[in-house]
Amino acid sequence: MATTTNSRLRQRMIEDMSARKLSPGTQKGHIRSCRRFATFLRRSPETASDEDIRRFQLHLSESGMTIGNRNRTMTGLKFLFRVTLRRLDLAAEIYHLREPQKIPLVMSPDEAKRLLAMAKTLKLRVLLSLAYGCGMRAGEVVRLRAGDIDSAQGIIRIVQAKGRKDRHVMLSKDLLALLRQWWTVRPTRHDGGVSAQQRWLFPGRRRGKPLTTRQFSRLFHEAVAAAGITKPVTLHSLRHSFATHLLERGTDIRHIQALLGHDKLDTTARYTRVATGTIAAIESPLDLLSKPRRTVKPRNKVKTAA
Repeated sequence: MATTTNSRLRQRMIEDMSARKLSPGTQKGHIRSCRRFATFLRRSPETASDEDIRRFQLHLSESGMTIGNRNRTMTGLKFLFRVTLRRLDLAAEIYHLREPQKIPLVMSPDEAKRLLAMAKTLKLRVLLSLAYGCGMRAGEVVRLRAGDIDSAQGIIRIVQAKGRKDRHVMLSKDLLALLRQWWTVRPTRHDGGVSAQQRWLFPGRRRGKPLTTRQFSRLFHEAVAAAGITKPVTLHSLRHSFATHLLERGTDIRHIQALLGHDKLDTTARYTRVATGTIAAIESPLDLLSKPRRTVKPRNKVKTAA
């Protein structure tokens, strides 16, 4: 009986999430959160009380789960109580913890250059060039279609990215040359019946599907090891490096905000904390102590008539 109840509740929640156009990834995360809560309760979440919510939050804190994962779990649970079950009293019992503000890990320009040089295939070199040269997320790179490349205007269209937003990024001449080179050797076995504009730039193994981010990540880490980079970098570090290196070269922070697709300037402004080139160029007051102090000449007072 409990299994039937949970299945019915799960279906209702999926319908509520679909009606609100939540992304497939968000829906999976919310369902996973509610399944975890049901396992903790050993009964249907429909029977939960405020004490059950309190105990579950305490359980997550004691389990060693990171603050980010804990907050995501409680966000899914809050959707269940606030929207699907209409239990606003229980939704009010859910709280979120403030996540620690960490500085993004970036690569130096020299490390980025070595990484691109160690790409063992043309395909990987193009993938890495898009991620670093345009500040694109891994998912945005692998989901590019031929029609997204606008060589006439020198831009790349990123369609329905995070937050269901479109944006444009720059298309450099070097990157355009790489893309044209890749297009001549790109696998075409799944192109049948698909218009040229809708073809994936990086087709996957399954028909109609692009390369997966997991495959991209594996290739990235192979190149990192070959380049001798010992930092614990991830694919997203290329996006961080893109923003930081632009900032160090004096690019207006609002232009960087538009390229990254950030809604708030505060999100982009965090890169000012990791722009090591800019920070290193600031003269320390300690160095100023050893320099001769400038004397300020007094201004001549203008005598006024009595």
